[in-house]
Amino acid sequence: MDEIRERYQKVFEDVFGPAAGTPHSEFVFGENGWDSVVHMSLITELEDEFGIMFDTDDILHYGSYQNGLRLLEKYEIR
Repeated sequence: MDEIRERYQKVFEDVFGPAAGTPHSEFVFGENGWDSVVHMSLITELEDEFGIMFDTDDILHYGSYQNGLRLLEKYEIR
């Protein structure tokens, strides 16, 4: 999971940049610039990085850095 986590974190850095020094694990929708436009960019980047296609429910309920890690496990990305 370490390699997966590194790739996951890299996507966050690419999408959010150095967002006020906030640790990525604390990122949640509605904070740190995570709005609906950024949300869709994040989803697209994650799908491209991991070669997956999120279900609509997963996209709607993603909502946090930690939930994203759980979703990767759901899609058997380990």
